[in-house]
Amino acid sequence: MRHPIGWADLSGARVGVFGVGVEGRAAALRLRTVTSDVVFVDDAHDATMEGAEVVATDHGGLGLLESCDVVITSPGISRYRADVIALESGGVAMVGGVGLTLHDLDPSRVICVTGTKGKSTTASVLGHLLGGLGLRTEVTGNLGRPPFDPSVPQDLDVLIVETSSFQALDIADAPGVVVVTSLSVDHLDWHRSVEQYHADKLSLTSLPGAGITIAQQRSDPLRDKAHLLGGDVRWSDGIAGAWAEPLGLLGEHNLANAELARCALKAIGAESDDEALAHAAEGFVGLPGRLTEIGHHGGVRFVDDSLATNVLPTLAAIKAFEGERLAILIGGFDRGIAYAELIDVLARREAPTLVVGLPDSGEGLVEAIGSMTESTATTVAPDIASATEVAARWAAPDGVVLLSPAAPSFSQFRNWRERSEAFRTAVNQL
Repeated sequence: MRHPIGWADLSGARVGVFGVGVEGRAAALRLRTVTSDVVFVDDAHDATMEGAEVVATDHGGLGLLESCDVVITSPGISRYRADVIALESGGVAMVGGVGLTLHDLDPSRVICVTGTKGKSTTASVLGHLLGGLGLRTEVTGNLGRPPFDPSVPQDLDVLIVETSSFQALDIADAPGVVVVTSLSVDHLDWHRSVEQYHADKLSLTSLPGAGITIAQQRSDPLRDKAHLLGGDVRWSDGIAGAWAEPLGLLGEHNLANAELARCALKAIGAESDDEALAHAAEGFVGLPGRLTEIGHHGGVRFVDDSLATNVLPTLAAIKAFEGERLAILIGGFDRGIAYAELIDVLARREAPTLVVGLPDSGEGLVEAIGSMTESTATTVAPDIASATEVAARWAAPDGVVLLSPAAPSFSQFRNWRERSEAFRTAVNQL
Protein backbone atom coordinates (compact mmCIF):
# COMPACT_ATOMS: atom_id res chain seq x y z
CA MET A 1 0.00 0.00 0.00
CA ARG A 2 1.37 3.39 -0.99
CA HIS A 3 1.21 6.25 1.52
CA PRO A 4 1.11 9.80 0.05
CA ILE A 5 3.07 11.51 2.81
CA GLY A 6 6.25 13.56 2.94
CA TRP A 7 9.02 14.15 5.42
CA ALA A 8 7.19 17.05 7.07
CA ASP A 9 4.29 14.72 7.87
CA LEU A 10 6.59 12.75 10.18
CA SER A 11 6.90 15.65 12.62
CA GLY A 12 6.47 14.35 16.15
CA ALA A 13 5.83 10.77 14.99
CA ARG A 14 7.59 7.67 16.26
CA VAL A 15 9.56 6.52 13.23
CA GLY A 16 11.39 3.26 12.61
CA VAL A 17 14.24 2.91 10.15
CA PHE A 18 14.28 -0.69 8.92
CA GLY A 19 17.68 -1.38 7.32
CA VAL A 20 20.70 0.80 8.05
CA GLY A 21 22.51 0.73 4.72
CA VAL A 22 23.04 3.76 2.49
CA GLU A 23 19.38 4.79 2.46
CA GLY A 24 18.90 4.07 6.15
CA ARG A 25 21.80 6.34 7.07
CA ALA A 26 20.54 9.11 4.80
CA ALA A 27 17.09 8.75 6.37
CA ALA A 28 18.62 9.07 9.83
CA LEU A 29 20.22 12.38 8.86
CA ARG A 30 17.00 13.70 7.36
CA LEU A 31 14.94 12.66 10.41
CA ARG A 32 17.07 14.77 12.73
CA THR A 33 15.19 17.84 11.50
CA VAL A 34 11.77 16.18 11.83
CA THR A 35 11.49 14.04 14.95
CA SER A 36 13.57 12.83 17.86
CA ASP A 37 11.66 9.58 18.38
CA VAL A 38 13.51 7.24 16.00
CA VAL A 39 14.43 3.55 16.32
CA PHE A 40 16.81 1.61 14.09
CA VAL A 41 16.36 -2.06 13.18
CA ASP A 42 18.33 -4.30 10.83
CA ASP A 43 18.27 -7.99 9.95
CA ALA A 44 22.04 -8.22 10.55
CA HIS A 45 23.19 -8.70 14.13
CA ASP A 46 26.36 -6.65 13.60
CA ALA A 47 24.75 -3.60 11.94
CA THR A 48 25.79 -0.22 13.37
CA MET A 49 24.63 3.37 13.19
CA GLU A 50 26.75 6.24 14.43
CA GLY A 51 25.26 7.73 17.58
CA ALA A 52 22.40 5.25 17.84
CA GLU A 53 21.65 1.66 18.83
CA VAL A 54 20.66 -0.77 16.08
CA VAL A 55 18.47 -3.66 17.21
CA ALA A 56 18.43 -6.92 15.25
CA THR A 57 15.06 -7.84 13.78
CA ASP A 58 14.89 -11.18 15.59
CA HIS A 59 16.25 -9.78 18.88
CA GLY A 60 13.47 -7.35 19.72
CA GLY A 61 13.68 -5.23 16.60
CA LEU A 62 10.35 -6.35 15.21
CA GLY A 63 8.65 -5.37 18.46
CA LEU A 64 10.19 -1.91 18.24
CA LEU A 65 8.87 -1.49 14.71
CA GLU A 66 5.40 -2.53 15.86
CA SER A 67 5.44 0.41 18.27
CA CYS A 68 6.09 2.93 15.46
CA ASP A 69 3.64 5.14 13.60
CA VAL A 70 5.71 4.98 10.43
CA VAL A 71 8.54 2.69 9.30
CA ILE A 72 10.97 3.74 6.56
CA THR A 73 12.18 0.58 4.83
CA SER A 74 15.43 0.22 2.97
CA PRO A 75 15.15 -1.14 -0.61
CA GLY A 76 16.55 -4.52 0.41
CA ILE A 77 13.57 -5.19 2.69
CA SER A 78 10.95 -6.89 0.53
CA ARG A 79 7.42 -5.53 0.87
CA TYR A 80 6.24 -9.13 0.49
CA ARG A 81 7.97 -10.40 3.63
CA ALA A 82 5.61 -11.81 6.22
CA ASP A 83 6.88 -9.48 8.95
CA VAL A 84 6.46 -6.41 6.73
CA ILE A 85 2.93 -7.43 5.78
CA ALA A 86 2.12 -8.01 9.45
CA LEU A 87 3.41 -4.56 10.41
CA GLU A 88 1.24 -2.87 7.81
CA SER A 89 -1.79 -4.98 8.75
CA GLY A 90 -1.24 -3.80 12.31
CA GLY A 91 -1.59 -0.16 11.29
CA VAL A 92 2.05 0.82 10.79
CA ALA A 93 2.58 2.91 7.66
CA MET A 94 5.41 1.33 5.64
CA VAL A 95 7.12 3.94 3.45
CA GLY A 96 10.37 4.58 1.60
CA GLY A 97 12.65 7.59 1.57
CA VAL A 98 12.22 8.14 -2.16
CA GLY A 99 8.45 8.22 -1.85
CA LEU A 100 8.62 10.68 1.05
CA THR A 101 10.87 12.94 -0.99
CA LEU A 102 8.80 12.96 -4.18
CA HIS A 103 5.70 13.89 -2.19
CA ASP A 104 7.39 17.15 -1.20
CA LEU A 105 8.54 18.13 -4.72
CA ASP A 106 7.01 19.76 -7.76
CA PRO A 107 6.53 16.75 -10.07
CA SER A 108 7.49 18.80 -13.13
CA ARG A 109 11.02 18.93 -11.69
CA VAL A 110 11.33 15.15 -11.29
CA ILE A 111 12.45 12.52 -13.81
CA CYS A 112 12.47 8.91 -12.62
CA VAL A 113 14.55 6.45 -14.66
CA THR A 114 13.70 2.78 -14.22
CA GLY A 115 14.09 -0.50 -16.09
CA THR A 116 15.72 -3.88 -15.58
CA LYS A 117 18.98 -2.71 -17.08
CA GLY A 118 20.31 0.50 -18.62
CA LYS A 119 18.89 2.89 -16.05
CA SER A 120 22.24 3.96 -14.57
CA THR A 121 23.72 4.83 -17.96
CA THR A 122 20.54 6.57 -19.11
CA ALA A 123 20.25 8.58 -15.89
CA SER A 124 23.93 9.56 -16.02
CA VAL A 125 23.79 10.65 -19.66
CA LEU A 126 20.58 12.57 -18.99
CA GLY A 127 22.08 14.37 -16.01
CA HIS A 128 25.25 15.21 -17.90
CA LEU A 129 23.33 16.62 -20.87
CA LEU A 130 21.05 18.70 -18.66
CA GLY A 131 24.06 20.14 -16.88
CA GLY A 132 25.74 20.87 -20.20
CA LEU A 133 22.60 22.71 -21.31
CA GLY A 134 22.83 24.95 -18.26
CA LEU A 135 20.25 23.38 -15.93
CA ARG A 136 21.00 22.70 -12.28
CA THR A 137 20.64 18.93 -12.09
CA GLU A 138 21.43 16.12 -9.68
CA VAL A 139 21.43 12.39 -10.46
CA THR A 140 20.34 10.45 -7.39
CA GLY A 141 18.92 7.09 -6.36
CA ASN A 142 20.56 3.71 -6.87
CA LEU A 143 23.35 5.39 -8.78
CA GLY A 144 24.68 7.46 -5.89
CA ARG A 145 23.20 9.50 -3.09
CA PRO A 146 19.55 8.99 -2.17
CA PRO A 147 17.46 12.02 -3.23
CA PHE A 148 16.70 12.69 0.45
CA ASP A 149 20.35 12.90 1.48
CA PRO A 150 20.75 16.34 3.13
CA SER A 151 23.73 17.05 0.85
CA VAL A 152 21.50 17.02 -2.26
CA PRO A 153 20.76 20.66 -3.22
CA GLN A 154 17.18 21.83 -2.75
CA ASP A 155 17.17 24.47 -5.53
CA LEU A 156 17.58 22.18 -8.53
CA ASP A 157 15.95 22.72 -11.89
CA VAL A 158 15.66 18.95 -12.40
CA LEU A 159 16.03 16.04 -9.98
CA ILE A 160 16.80 12.69 -11.62
CA VAL A 161 16.05 9.58 -9.58
CA GLU A 162 17.32 6.20 -10.74
CA THR A 163 14.46 4.12 -9.37
CA SER A 164 14.57 0.40 -8.61
CA SER A 165 11.57 -1.90 -8.67
CA PHE A 166 11.83 -1.94 -4.86
CA GLN A 167 11.56 1.84 -4.58
CA ALA A 168 8.73 2.06 -7.11
CA LEU A 169 6.32 0.51 -4.61
CA ASP A 170 7.03 3.28 -2.10
CA ILE A 171 6.18 6.14 -4.47
CA ALA A 172 2.63 7.49 -4.30
CA ASP A 173 3.14 10.78 -6.17
CA ALA A 174 3.67 10.59 -9.93
CA PRO A 175 6.84 12.21 -11.26
CA GLY A 176 6.57 14.46 -14.30
CA VAL A 177 8.49 12.02 -16.49
CA VAL A 178 9.24 8.31 -16.13
CA VAL A 179 11.84 6.74 -18.44
CA VAL A 180 11.66 2.94 -18.82
CA THR A 181 14.85 1.53 -20.32
CA SER A 182 14.11 -2.20 -20.59
CA LEU A 183 12.24 -5.11 -19.09
CA SER A 184 13.51 -8.58 -18.30
CA VAL A 185 13.54 -10.90 -15.29
CA ASP A 186 15.25 -9.96 -12.04
CA HIS A 187 14.88 -9.85 -8.26
CA LEU A 188 12.49 -12.77 -8.06
CA ASP A 189 13.56 -13.35 -4.45
CA TRP A 190 12.13 -9.89 -3.60
CA HIS A 191 9.02 -9.79 -5.83
CA ARG A 192 8.17 -13.51 -5.60
CA SER A 193 7.26 -13.97 -9.29
CA VAL A 194 8.05 -12.67 -12.78
CA GLU A 195 4.53 -11.29 -13.14
CA GLN A 196 4.76 -9.41 -9.85
CA TYR A 197 8.19 -8.03 -10.73
CA HIS A 198 6.90 -6.67 -14.05
CA ALA A 199 3.81 -5.17 -12.43
CA ASP A 200 5.81 -3.55 -9.63
CA LYS A 201 8.50 -2.23 -11.95
CA LEU A 202 6.02 -0.55 -14.31
CA SER A 203 3.59 0.64 -11.64
CA LEU A 204 5.59 3.86 -11.42
CA THR A 205 4.13 4.91 -14.78
CA SER A 206 0.48 4.62 -13.79
CA LEU A 207 0.21 6.46 -10.49
CA PRO A 208 -2.64 8.96 -10.10
CA GLY A 209 -1.82 12.05 -12.13
CA ALA A 210 0.79 10.18 -14.18
CA GLY A 211 2.78 12.39 -16.54
CA ILE A 212 4.87 11.38 -19.54
CA THR A 213 6.26 7.86 -19.94
CA ILE A 214 9.26 7.44 -22.25
CA ALA A 215 9.54 3.72 -23.11
CA GLN A 216 12.24 1.82 -25.00
CA GLN A 217 10.54 0.23 -28.00
CA ARG A 218 13.65 -1.86 -28.75
CA SER A 219 12.87 -3.97 -25.66
CA ASP A 220 10.60 -6.81 -26.82
CA PRO A 221 9.45 -7.73 -23.29
CA LEU A 222 8.59 -4.11 -22.60
CA ARG A 223 6.47 -3.89 -25.75
CA ASP A 224 4.74 -7.12 -24.70
CA LYS A 225 3.84 -5.50 -21.38
CA ALA A 226 2.71 -2.22 -22.92
CA HIS A 227 -0.70 -2.67 -21.28
CA LEU A 228 1.00 -2.10 -17.92
CA LEU A 229 2.31 1.31 -18.95
CA GLY A 230 0.38 4.40 -17.94
CA GLY A 231 0.55 8.12 -18.49
CA ASP A 232 1.24 9.75 -21.84
CA VAL A 233 3.29 6.92 -23.36
CA ARG A 234 5.90 7.90 -25.94
CA TRP A 235 8.09 5.21 -27.48
CA SER A 236 11.76 5.64 -28.39
CA ASP A 237 12.91 3.39 -31.22
CA GLY A 238 16.21 4.82 -32.39
CA ILE A 239 19.83 5.12 -31.42
CA ALA A 240 21.69 8.36 -30.83
CA GLY A 241 23.39 9.89 -33.84
CA ALA A 242 26.65 11.74 -34.28
CA TRP A 243 25.85 14.17 -31.48
CA ALA A 244 26.48 11.35 -28.97
CA GLU A 245 30.05 10.59 -30.10
CA PRO A 246 31.60 12.69 -27.28
CA LEU A 247 29.87 10.40 -24.76
CA GLY A 248 32.21 7.55 -25.79
CA LEU A 249 29.56 4.87 -25.26
CA LEU A 250 30.21 1.28 -26.34
CA GLY A 251 27.44 -0.81 -27.87
CA GLU A 252 24.24 -0.12 -29.74
CA HIS A 253 22.21 -0.60 -26.56
CA ASN A 254 24.03 2.28 -24.90
CA LEU A 255 23.38 4.51 -27.90
CA ALA A 256 19.72 3.55 -27.53
CA ASN A 257 19.98 4.65 -23.88
CA ALA A 258 21.41 7.98 -25.03
CA GLU A 259 18.46 8.42 -27.38
CA LEU A 260 16.11 7.72 -24.45
CA ALA A 261 17.86 10.52 -22.58
CA ARG A 262 17.28 12.85 -25.53
CA CYS A 263 13.58 11.93 -25.55
CA ALA A 264 13.40 12.81 -21.85
CA LEU A 265 15.01 16.19 -22.58
CA LYS A 266 12.32 16.83 -25.16
CA ALA A 267 9.60 15.79 -22.70
CA ILE A 268 10.62 18.53 -20.25
CA GLY A 269 11.16 21.11 -22.98
CA ALA A 270 14.97 21.12 -22.76
CA GLU A 271 15.93 19.46 -26.05
CA SER A 272 18.39 21.37 -28.24
CA ASP A 273 19.75 20.82 -31.73
CA ASP A 274 22.49 18.29 -32.48
CA GLU A 275 25.26 20.86 -32.21
CA ALA A 276 24.17 21.97 -28.74
CA LEU A 277 23.74 18.36 -27.61
CA ALA A 278 27.20 17.40 -28.90
CA HIS A 279 28.67 20.29 -26.94
CA ALA A 280 26.70 19.28 -23.83
CA ALA A 281 27.91 15.68 -24.24
CA GLU A 282 31.58 16.64 -23.99
CA GLY A 283 33.40 15.56 -20.86
CA PHE A 284 31.14 12.64 -20.05
CA VAL A 285 32.89 9.95 -18.02
CA GLY A 286 31.51 6.44 -18.42
CA LEU A 287 30.29 4.62 -15.34
CA PRO A 288 32.48 1.90 -13.86
CA GLY A 289 31.33 -1.65 -14.43
CA ARG A 290 29.02 -0.75 -17.31
CA LEU A 291 30.71 -1.85 -20.54
CA THR A 292 33.67 0.41 -19.81
CA GLU A 293 37.02 -0.07 -21.53
CA ILE A 294 39.64 -0.10 -18.77
CA GLY A 295 42.88 -0.81 -20.62
CA HIS A 296 44.99 -2.37 -23.36
CA HIS A 297 47.74 -4.95 -23.07
CA GLY A 298 49.53 -6.79 -25.84
CA GLY A 299 46.98 -5.57 -28.39
CA VAL A 300 44.06 -6.86 -26.29
CA ARG A 301 41.24 -4.57 -25.11
CA PHE A 302 39.82 -5.16 -21.63
CA VAL A 303 36.20 -4.21 -20.98
CA ASP A 304 34.53 -4.15 -17.57
CA ASP A 305 30.81 -4.95 -17.50
CA SER A 306 30.66 -6.17 -13.90
CA LEU A 307 27.23 -4.67 -13.33
CA ALA A 308 25.79 -7.18 -15.81
CA THR A 309 24.09 -9.21 -13.10
CA ASN A 310 21.60 -10.97 -15.36
CA VAL A 311 21.34 -12.23 -18.92
CA LEU A 312 19.96 -9.10 -20.62
CA PRO A 313 23.02 -6.80 -20.33
CA THR A 314 25.41 -9.64 -21.13
CA LEU A 315 23.57 -10.35 -24.37
CA ALA A 316 23.85 -6.65 -25.23
CA ALA A 317 27.56 -6.66 -24.41
CA ILE A 318 28.21 -9.66 -26.65
CA LYS A 319 26.40 -7.94 -29.49
CA ALA A 320 28.59 -4.86 -29.03
CA PHE A 321 31.63 -6.93 -30.07
CA GLU A 322 30.01 -8.79 -32.92
CA GLY A 323 32.61 -10.03 -35.40
CA GLU A 324 35.52 -9.60 -32.98
CA ARG A 325 37.66 -12.22 -31.25
CA LEU A 326 36.10 -12.36 -27.78
CA ALA A 327 37.01 -13.97 -24.48
CA ILE A 328 34.14 -13.54 -22.02
CA LEU A 329 34.23 -14.14 -18.27
CA ILE A 330 30.81 -15.26 -17.04
CA GLY A 331 29.29 -16.71 -13.87
CA GLY A 332 28.74 -15.71 -10.27
CA PHE A 333 26.13 -16.19 -7.59
CA ASP A 334 23.61 -18.75 -8.84
CA ARG A 335 20.06 -17.54 -8.17
CA GLY A 336 18.37 -20.01 -10.48
CA ILE A 337 17.49 -17.78 -13.44
CA ALA A 338 17.28 -19.19 -16.97
CA TYR A 339 20.43 -18.94 -19.10
CA ALA A 340 19.16 -20.75 -22.21
CA GLU A 341 19.28 -17.71 -24.51
CA LEU A 342 22.79 -16.73 -23.39
CA ILE A 343 24.06 -20.29 -23.81
CA ASP A 344 22.59 -20.44 -27.32
CA VAL A 345 24.11 -17.08 -28.36
CA LEU A 346 27.58 -18.06 -27.13
CA ALA A 347 27.41 -21.53 -28.67
CA ARG A 348 26.41 -20.12 -32.07
CA ARG A 349 28.72 -17.11 -32.15
CA GLU A 350 30.57 -17.04 -35.49
CA ALA A 351 33.67 -15.05 -34.47
CA PRO A 352 36.32 -16.83 -32.36
CA THR A 353 35.00 -17.13 -28.81
CA LEU A 354 36.33 -18.31 -25.46
CA VAL A 355 33.97 -18.66 -22.50
CA VAL A 356 35.68 -18.67 -19.10
CA GLY A 357 33.37 -19.86 -16.33
CA LEU A 358 33.63 -18.26 -12.88
CA PRO A 359 32.26 -19.67 -9.61
CA ASP A 360 29.50 -20.53 -8.87
CA SER A 361 27.31 -20.69 -11.95
CA GLY A 362 30.08 -20.52 -14.56
CA GLU A 363 30.94 -24.21 -14.52
CA GLY A 364 27.39 -25.22 -15.44
CA LEU A 365 27.25 -22.60 -18.19
CA VAL A 366 30.51 -23.84 -19.67
CA GLU A 367 29.29 -27.44 -19.60
CA ALA A 368 26.05 -26.50 -21.36
CA ILE A 369 27.87 -24.53 -24.07
CA GLY A 370 30.41 -27.30 -24.58
CA SER A 371 27.65 -29.86 -25.08
CA MET A 372 26.17 -27.78 -27.91
CA THR A 373 29.23 -26.95 -29.99
CA GLU A 374 32.96 -27.48 -30.43
CA SER A 375 33.56 -24.15 -32.17
CA THR A 376 33.23 -22.12 -28.97
CA ALA A 377 36.19 -22.76 -26.68
CA THR A 378 35.44 -23.14 -22.96
CA THR A 379 37.32 -23.38 -19.69
CA VAL A 380 36.78 -22.63 -16.02
CA ALA A 381 38.81 -20.59 -13.55
CA PRO A 382 38.71 -20.37 -9.76
CA ASP A 383 38.88 -16.58 -9.63
CA ILE A 384 38.96 -13.43 -11.74
CA ALA A 385 42.75 -13.05 -11.63
CA SER A 386 43.43 -16.44 -13.21
CA ALA A 387 40.46 -16.09 -15.57
CA THR A 388 41.81 -12.75 -16.84
CA GLU A 389 45.26 -14.21 -17.43
CA VAL A 390 43.89 -17.17 -19.40
CA ALA A 391 41.56 -14.94 -21.41
CA ALA A 392 44.30 -12.43 -22.22
CA ARG A 393 46.60 -15.13 -23.61
CA TRP A 394 43.82 -16.52 -25.77
CA ALA A 395 42.58 -13.12 -27.01
CA ALA A 396 46.00 -11.91 -28.20
CA PRO A 397 46.97 -10.27 -30.42
CA ASP A 398 43.86 -8.24 -31.32
CA GLY A 399 40.88 -9.53 -29.34
CA VAL A 400 38.69 -8.39 -26.47
CA VAL A 401 38.53 -9.67 -22.90
CA LEU A 402 35.07 -8.93 -21.50
CA LEU A 403 33.93 -9.35 -17.91
CA SER A 404 30.14 -9.61 -18.24
CA PRO A 405 29.12 -12.22 -15.66
CA ALA A 406 25.31 -12.38 -16.18
CA ALA A 407 25.09 -13.08 -12.44
CA PRO A 408 25.39 -11.26 -9.11
CA SER A 409 28.76 -11.13 -7.40
CA PHE A 410 27.82 -12.49 -3.98
CA SER A 411 29.49 -15.87 -4.35
CA GLN A 412 32.97 -14.30 -4.17
CA PHE A 413 32.48 -10.57 -3.56
CA ARG A 414 30.41 -8.23 -1.41
CA ASN A 415 29.10 -6.36 -4.44
CA TRP A 416 29.67 -5.75 -8.16
CA ARG A 417 32.03 -2.86 -7.41
CA GLU A 418 34.42 -5.17 -5.59
CA ARG A 419 34.25 -7.61 -8.50
CA SER A 420 34.96 -4.74 -10.90
CA GLU A 421 37.99 -3.67 -8.88
CA ALA A 422 39.31 -7.25 -8.85
CA PHE A 423 39.13 -7.30 -12.66
CA ARG A 424 40.90 -3.95 -12.93
CA THR A 425 43.63 -5.18 -10.58
CA ALA A 426 44.07 -8.36 -12.63
CA VAL A 427 44.42 -6.31 -15.83
CA ASN A 428 46.96 -4.00 -14.21
CA GLN A 429 49.02 -6.97 -13.08
CA LEU A 430 49.40 -8.42 -16.58
